[in-house]
Amino acid sequence: MIQFENVTLTYGGAAAVRDLNFTVAPGEFVAVIGANGAGKTTVSKLMNGLLKPTSGRVLLDGVPTTALRTSVLARKIGFLFQNPDRQLCKPTIREEIAFGLALTGRKDAAARTEAVLREFGFDGSRDPFSASRGERQRIALASLIAVEPEVLILDEPTTGLDYRECMAMMARVQSLNAAGTTVVMVCHDMELVLDFARRTLVLKDGTLLLDGETRSVFRNTDVLRRASVLPPQITRLSLRLGDRLQPADTVEEMEAAIRAARQKGVPA
Repeated sequence: MIQFENVTLTYGGAAAVRDLNFTVAPGEFVAVIGANGAGKTTVSKLMNGLLKPTSGRVLLDGVPTTALRTSVLARKIGFLFQNPDRQLCKPTIREEIAFGLALTGRKDAAARTEAVLREFGFDGSRDPFSASRGERQRIALASLIAVEPEVLILDEPTTGLDYRECMAMMARVQSLNAAGTTVVMVCHDMELVLDFARRTLVLKDGTLLLDGETRSVFRNTDVLRRASVLPPQITRLSLRLGDRLQPADTVEEMEAAIRAARQKGVPA
């Protein structure tokens, strides 16, 4: 469990985030959204201890991150950077995957490395930096999955990926979540948030405007307008049509709503 208790972080006298209070329970899939500069990445780095609060507490399973060693945090929380080139550091994919396992002291590091290579279909002798952007992101994710963290934090995980790569990445993340891994995703793609996150936090200027079930959040147009966030396209269309159609957030739901309206004689 991750808890934020009155968390404020300041840089040079200016607050990056202020008075944040929320809890992420085990097994949740939570998205963090907001405009550029809202404090999304700061929140994610506070979660895994890369940043420490100026005031308040961030608790991991009841223990403040300030009291936990980096090795302990690394075993519990995996962090996928937006740019994989900031994460990859070894000359081969095999060494990249083995690196995190070695740091966390896994006795089965060699066997686990080979298992992950097979799972992802990687050639372990290949140079990761010769791979495409999407493949490098998969390698970075594989190196985190190898350690089997309890929490996976994703900072804009699909930036620079095409649709196929994006869906492959998110299918992998979704399967981890289904198996019990807690997922926190910082994301600018609202369609992706709607498809995968069950709960969403909305930030603006370092403050938490809204915390709720994802579909309900996307129907709160007043808060989203304040946060400079647009709902997904289907949701926006559904909101524009108002009470003429049943609420819809997917193409399938919109088709069903139109059919239902026509059966009732409502023009749609």
